[in-house]
Amino acid sequence: MKGGKIIMKISVAIDGPAGAGKSTIAKLVGKKFDLMYINTGAMYRAVALLAKKNDISTTNIEALMTMIDNMEMHFENDDLILDGVNIQNEITMPEISEIVSNYASIPEVRSKLVSLQRKMSEKYNVIMDGRDIGTVVLKNSKFKFFLTATPEERARRRYTELLNRGLDVNYDKLLEDIIKRDHIDSTRAVDPLRKADDAIEIDSSNYNINEVTEIICNFIENALQ
Repeated sequence: MKGGKIIMKISVAIDGPAGAGKSTIAKLVGKKFDLMYINTGAMYRAVALLAKKNDISTTNIEALMTMIDNMEMHFENDDLILDGVNIQNEITMPEISEIVSNYASIPEVRSKLVSLQRKMSEKYNVIMDGRDIGTVVLKNSKFKFFLTATPEERARRRYTELLNRGLDVNYDKLLEDIIKRDHIDSTRAVDPLRKADDAIEIDSSNYNINEVTEIICNFIENALQ
């Protein structure tokens, strides 16, 4: 490895519940090691957004499958581009956060997106974050991390983030949504949120973003030496 650039092919998996800081940290680690960042949560959010716009319910599996087959998704500068449009701000709105787990828990939806994510990892050096990366999508990855934090701390971070974007948000509602999403994500029948047996767990409640990034980067660097 030279100056953070990777010569051998690698993949990094970062899992954890909503609001644990996965996306921000994955982007920073990705930049250091020149990895393609793939935000799998954003892909599920895109499905939820488009389904909401087209009034496709979670029970209409056939319509959802057709919709996903016709979606063109890729990342540019860490933002998700859907059918040529940057939808990053739209998919992080609270109304999408409220419904995304309902779509992400549908087995057929997961199967389609997992297949897309694996294809990306076969072509590029990648860092992915989500709920089932270390356990399903990149289960053979040598670098797996599980980020967590208390629900209260995760709600506080999300509250600050949305407030800084000029949105009118309620902390108690965000906390309630996060607890609800934790339950849905960790109890769903297909690919539930859980720590891979060989993942390194990091509780970020008392660490800032840079400190967690440094822990992960140091581990990867030491393993690559």
